[in-house]
Amino acid sequence: MSPLLSPGAGHREESPSVPALVRTRLRAAVRRPARLTPAQARERSLVLRLVSLLLQYPDAELAAAREDVATCVAGLPPSEAAAELAAFTGWFAHAEPETLERTYVETFDLRRRSSLYLTYYLHGDTRRRGMALLTLAQRYRAAGWQVDGGELPDHLPVVLEFAALSGPGAGEAPLRQHRRGLELIHRALADADSPYRHVLAALLALLPPATEADLAAVAELAAQGPPNEDVGMDPYAGGAFAPPGTFAPPGAFAPPGTFVPPEPARPTLVSPTPASDASLSSPVDGPR
Repeated sequence: MSPLLSPGAGHREESPSVPALVRTRLRAAVRRPARLTPAQARERSLVLRLVSLLLQYPDAELAAAREDVATCVAGLPPSEAAAELAAFTGWFAHAEPETLERTYVETFDLRRRSSLYLTYYLHGDTRRRGMALLTLAQRYRAAGWQVDGGELPDHLPVVLEFAALSGPGAGEAPLRQHRRGLELIHRALADADSPYRHVLAALLALLPPATEADLAAVAELAAQGPPNEDVGMDPYAGGAFAPPGTFAPPGAFAPPGTFVPPEPARPTLVSPTPASDASLSSPVDGPR
């Protein structure tokens, strides 16, 4: 007889009950991602690259390609992510270029609550963030992937491009690790009624559903902000989040001397193999 079913008192005290074990295994099975077919893997990769592209700074090159991007989104198989991207491109394809640029800067550059630097939400302005950035950069190098020094390795478009190229296992691990930060960004965008809320919703639709623990942690993070410590940046150490409309330069998010991008640099991604879809192989643009 299995020890789990043994009538001995010792086994009953040391082993979980059968119903509890069934529930645990059922939850694990529900959260375990299904194996993708080659066609599904290609579609998932395309969605991730579209999300990465649409979260980049809308410079002249991206603005000129808006119709092509909208057409690509319209051609996606029906899904929650495809519907959210279509809702965004409906605005993106018709807004004036100046409006696109102003909206992007106001949304992602001037509000810490919707910053695209993922390790900030997990570690805040602490020394642990420097180690997290280093670990992420090492993950990229181990996969044979190089990122130009113009952007931090935790910038969401960079993380998405890595996930698209490396697959749903190890490639998407950083996205799963920062699931709570992504949820907080989406909430901030939804609260601001930003069109970019649809892009984050498309990404979240690809990830495992948030657990009760995730939602509780996100609520606490929204109320208290990420961890904070004095790392020698007095102008930026006073609060967890800068108020909406307050300028907080990218350098304020990283400990001194750690992966601080040069201000005028424009980031460029270099994949280990040529991209198969030339229309989506544009460089990743960070906030200006």
